Amino acid sequence: MTGPLDGVKIIDLSNMLMAPYATQILGDMGANVIKVEAPGGDAVRGIGPSRNPGMGPIYLNCNRSKRSILLDLKQKEGHQALLDLLKDADVLVYNRRPQVMARLGLSYETVSKINPRIIYAGLFGYSQNGPYAHKPAFDDLIQGAIAIPTMSQTAYGGEPTYAPTAIVDRGVGLWAVGQINAALFQQARSGRGQRIDIPMFEMMASFVLADHLAGQTFDPPLGPAGYTRMLNPDRRPYRTLDGYVCVMVYTDQHWRSFYRALGREADLDNDPRFRNLSTRTENISAIYGELATLLLTRTTKDWLKLFDDADVPAMPLHTLDSLLEDPHLKAINFFTSMEHPSEGRLRDMAVPGSWSETQPARTRHAPQLGEHSLEILHEIGYSEEHIAIMIKNGVTQSPPNKTGCTSNP
Repeated sequence: MTGPLDGVKIIDLSNMLMAPYATQILGDMGANVIKVEAPGGDAVRGIGPSRNPGMGPIYLNCNRSKRSILLDLKQKEGHQALLDLLKDADVLVYNRRPQVMARLGLSYETVSKINPRIIYAGLFGYSQNGPYAHKPAFDDLIQGAIAIPTMSQTAYGGEPTYAPTAIVDRGVGLWAVGQINAALFQQARSGRGQRIDIPMFEMMASFVLADHLAGQTFDPPLGPAGYTRMLNPDRRPYRTLDGYVCVMVYTDQHWRSFYRALGREADLDNDPRFRNLSTRTENISAIYGELATLLLTRTTKDWLKLFDDADVPAMPLHTLDSLLEDPHLKAINFFTSMEHPSEGRLRDMAVPGSWSETQPARTRHAPQLGEHSLEILHEIGYSEEHIAIMIKNGVTQSPPNKTGCTSNP
């Protein structure tokens, strides 16, 4: 079985997390993803713990289904090798600022002259039409710029805090997958490529404000920005007699089923706050506060059974460790073991979702630095002699063996 993107060639000129996450997903879909790395390798390789240098867990979990070639783009031969790789590529993905790409001689104007059908997809901080165009960007910075820390402070007090996961990098990476796939569809119809700018700030501003624009949606405004329910301090896992439970009593039917299970359906009918979603939203602080007090009266197990029996959405509160033991994930074989040629046995995660015909899946292990340099250079017609000179000059690196040592051709 082949993946839905079988036959698509993607040059991945990116590092860190955001763009590599996107290209891993595209690789899982069957694309031929070639990761181009500088002599030092992707910086995220060094985030441990690791069994071998340059093979840390974040790198391993964002770079499967790819091949790696080492090219020193500051040397003429390395730059030319990249241009040769781009001649028949379908997509170039990069996460440098456009100004840096231009300095490297890799602007859209240059690349599109070599290959007019290429999709030139850039994931970087800000639109190039505004005053932030030249600024560097990282996940934490964009989180601050789109008000996530101040919303956390509004809801829970204390100092502003970032979300403890790379929500911007992952969110923009997922957005990029959809953008690139749509561009591939257009490319297939027209035979031509195009430049796609995917700015983190604007994408995540739309992500947040879709929930929180609120009264500022209207002109003139009908109220302040901010979705009251989401900014409520009692929108959180609820403490029970012996732990916590996550529950979402939201729709009219949820509340009726919940009160019926409690034997208090008459109380619901006699309380005007519960008339509909609008009245509940208006009184959400008091309602959530009462719910928090009520949930203290039973154990987590008892509440989960009541919620399941009443068909009210609820889940246990996991830790990172207990998530690995979740019975649902175990039943669907979400976690599997794989043998990596240099790293030994690893825990691998399945591609979420099921396809009836072209199921995406891991196609390759995450590569060591330059693991496929020789193979890829041979594919674009480079001779053994040419490659040997490139290795001698430090332009590329031959593939490591299973112990992580480089070998000579």
